[in-house]
Amino acid sequence: MSELKRCHWCGTDELYIKYHDEEWGKEVHDDKVLFEFLILESAQAGLSWITILRKRENYRRLFADFDAQTVANFTEADVERILQDPGIIRNSLKVLAAVNNAKLFLAVQKEFGSFDSYLYSFMPDGKPIVNNFTDSQQVPATSKISDAIAKDMKKRGFKFFGSTICYAHMQATGMVNDHVLDCSFRLR
Repeated sequence: MSELKRCHWCGTDELYIKYHDEEWGKEVHDDKVLFEFLILESAQAGLSWITILRKRENYRRLFADFDAQTVANFTEADVERILQDPGIIRNSLKVLAAVNNAKLFLAVQKEFGSFDSYLYSFMPDGKPIVNNFTDSQQVPATSKISDAIAKDMKKRGFKFFGSTICYAHMQATGMVNDHVLDCSFRLR
């Protein structure tokens, strides 16, 4: 059996490898998962993704298993409780943004039928993009589509979701597949 090849960015960290192999670039249309990545990617702003991956289960616990309706109804007391927990990034602006973004996520769901439908309304023919990079260094940090989504989301009031975070969200949820051509997990 041939040796598995991976995109270089996941390195040798077991958590990163598992994320790369099982999630990154895999097409997702479940609004709950899309909301989870909205929370996690927003928390990641300015930090490394591995930092967030290591805290993911704490986010799941503190943010009601990523139930958007519950998070949208969080009170000031809930925010304070979350900010006391050392298991997450204790940035009050990011925690408040998560609550704000949950409310806006629900509004987008109501307007478009699902958050998935909203996101894919920006995609060519409503389909994911599969890129053909030979080296992870070629992968961009943003795209015209991530620029457009981030601009629209900002207009709607979303916080901590600029074009770079948006592109990372697109990669995480398979809206764009940036696995390099020789990656064993490219089309799995």
